[in-house]
Amino acid sequence: MKGIFISEAVRFFLRRIRVCFFWVKKYSGNDEEICRQIILDCYNKEKKYFMVSSGHFCEFFARDFGWCCEALLELGYRKEVINTLDYALGVFQRHGRIEQSISPGGVAFTFPSSKYSPDALAFIIRSLKLAKANELVKKYKDFLNQEVQQYYDAVIDHKTGLVRKDKSFSSMKDYSIRQSSCYDNVMTGMLANDLTLLGLNNPFKKYNYKKLIIKNFWTGNYFLDDLSGSKMVCGDANVLPFWSGIINDKKLLKKVISAIQKEGLDKPFPLKYTKARFKKQKMICFEFLAGDYERDAIWPHVGLMYIQIIASIDKKLAKEYLDQYKQQIEQHKNFLEVYDGNGKPFKTLFYYADEAMLWAANYLYLRKRLS
Repeated sequence: MKGIFISEAVRFFLRRIRVCFFWVKKYSGNDEEICRQIILDCYNKEKKYFMVSSGHFCEFFARDFGWCCEALLELGYRKEVINTLDYALGVFQRHGRIEQSISPGGVAFTFPSSKYSPDALAFIIRSLKLAKANELVKKYKDFLNQEVQQYYDAVIDHKTGLVRKDKSFSSMKDYSIRQSSCYDNVMTGMLANDLTLLGLNNPFKKYNYKKLIIKNFWTGNYFLDDLSGSKMVCGDANVLPFWSGIINDKKLLKKVISAIQKEGLDKPFPLKYTKARFKKQKMICFEFLAGDYERDAIWPHVGLMYIQIIASIDKKLAKEYLDQYKQQIEQHKNFLEVYDGNGKPFKTLFYYADEAMLWAANYLYLRKRLS
């Protein structure tokens, strides 16, 4: 398994060198035309699946695909979505377990390698539901039920229903070491809701995750990042409860938006994970190579989710935020992966922000909804 991480690192670094000399690819046209071209470039026509990007993340990621699945379906890519799910589940079934990623060479893996990734299964199930992929549910039913039980046994404290505090999992911030993160608990609640709708085994149904998340993570003004005792305000912990549909209370949403704005996580455009580096924030050792990649950097994937939940109560503000992304797309003639805290393309000595992200689908989806 170490070989896959070495090959991943080499590919990322070689692209870092290439960008020094040739910059990123520039697409022609306006913001919508650029995003449409990116979606097409992200579809691997040979193996028939959506990659995260056509840059160095030219591979399948369960969470990134799950973030984009609804948008891809709304934009008319159902056939490609079904193909992607069939490809991924076929690889995972042969591998014997659902992982977070599938390399360009077809190797299933999770980063960090020692960790289980709860949101991998959660987003596979969510995507199957959204795509109404009943034929795939039937085809992989035994395997999916096996993975559901694996999740329940590996992740859940059976007494409380919460994600275990004594283990760290790979999730949206995969460099972060957290204790029963809000994100992982939201993923569990999302999974619990979707399993019933698909007719799969559901050992989570005895727990009420909406109540559990509010009881354990809600401070009165925002959701905690995890149960370690840290009080920092984090972007993912406050967007995903609403984006996933687990929490639908508009009063709570208004308070969360206020907390995010007060913290400056939406500046210069949304959304940062945190406003700064926090010493109490534990990270894996590899972080020294990535700088502030998962600290105060600006992430479009969660930024677009943030805009989506704001659109439910303030379309004017949502349009203002989305226009900021329009400016970035037209300026760079691409859809970049991540920006530094000042709004410039993220870079370190070893890394440069990826390009041509599948997340462009979410941008198009929001433009359609807000037009």
